[in-house]
Amino acid sequence: MMEHKAKSIRPFIGAKNFELSRNFYRDLGFEESVLAPNMSYFKTKGLGFYLQDAYVKDWIDNSMIFLEVEDVDRFWNELRALDLANKYEGVRLVPVRKLHWGKECFLHDPAGVLWHFGEFS
Repeated sequence: MMEHKAKSIRPFIGAKNFELSRNFYRDLGFEESVLAPNMSYFKTKGLGFYLQDAYVKDWIDNSMIFLEVEDVDRFWNELRALDLANKYEGVRLVPVRKLHWGKECFLHDPAGVLWHFGEFS
């Protein structure tokens, strides 16, 4: 059996408007490291993802990322306070839902990438 000694997992996501998405993710509280003119790495507490200046509608429309948080209700309140939906066109928020496994809320980024923010019970 293969022994994984993984240190992180870093998805690649695209952006319809790269500069707009960079601003959005910084406003969302991620720290940016510019890797190239068309790619940045965004991180928070050792977790991160690559944002690319690349847009393929079918890819973006089917991209989802789940970020587990300690307290989804608190996260939701902080997310709403950022007023991202009024600041960025195309951004949508979906309030916290209780499910059999826990709770989650949703955020669509400016390109359409769907973020799940959840808390397991």
